[in-house]
Amino acid sequence: MSRFAIRNTNYDMNRIEKLFIDKPNKVLNVYFTAGYPQLEDTMTIIKALESSGADLVEIGMPYSDPIADGETIQQSNGVALDNGMSLKVLFEHLKDLRTEVNLPVVLMGYINPIVQFGMEAFCQKCQEVGVDGLILPDLPMFEYLEVYKPMFEKYGLLNTFLITPQTSESRVREIDENTKGFIYMVSSASTTGAKSAISGDQEAYFERIKAMNLKNPTLIGFGISNKETFEKAASNSNGAIIGSAFIKAISQEGKLEENINIFIKGIID
Repeated sequence: MSRFAIRNTNYDMNRIEKLFIDKPNKVLNVYFTAGYPQLEDTMTIIKALESSGADLVEIGMPYSDPIADGETIQQSNGVALDNGMSLKVLFEHLKDLRTEVNLPVVLMGYINPIVQFGMEAFCQKCQEVGVDGLILPDLPMFEYLEVYKPMFEKYGLLNTFLITPQTSESRVREIDENTKGFIYMVSSASTTGAKSAISGDQEAYFERIKAMNLKNPTLIGFGISNKETFEKAASNSNGAIIGSAFIKAISQEGKLEENINIFIKGIID
């Protein structure tokens, strides 16, 4: 039995938690920017990801200043905003999410647009459409614990924290203690972007975190782009997150669903 399976099951388990119990290894989380390449593509992409074999979907909420992201994802944010994507539009597009897909869905983005939308209204809409968790890189832990944690829990949202090679062991332990779902392991101190290989320093970092035997699953992101980098990351964690390489794949000419299927099968087959 997976060590993640030893949980109190007397509640309605979040889809993210259930995923890691059902599949503790080689979890493939795929990121894309809502409203890219076309405004109406969001549900098409999610359904194609599920049918192609992805395990978890991370939807980027476009923002004008995505500081953690590299050129590819920044560019997709700009296109999505120009297309007319907003939180209001995104929730409209996701209104039938749970009648069409079963995959866990996480929203990734920055705190300012959410605060402008209204944090409780945002959390309520997440629950209404069936979003399972959030990744908010610029939300400080103290602010989450003191202000937002009760609200997230009220609406059934798991909050994911990020760690980097520079994160101290004590900080990693603190994050592990205050996390449900999974921990996002940033593979390097740089911004997001596809890389063709994993460096020796990155492997040492992966092995160091693995040896800490954290209670939460970990997914490695930033620089995961192909079968080789996915396999290497997954051998040192519970799986990996692919973003920039997928954005490039859906930017290609041709039928969107076919491009998605070819890309995902190239990772997992």
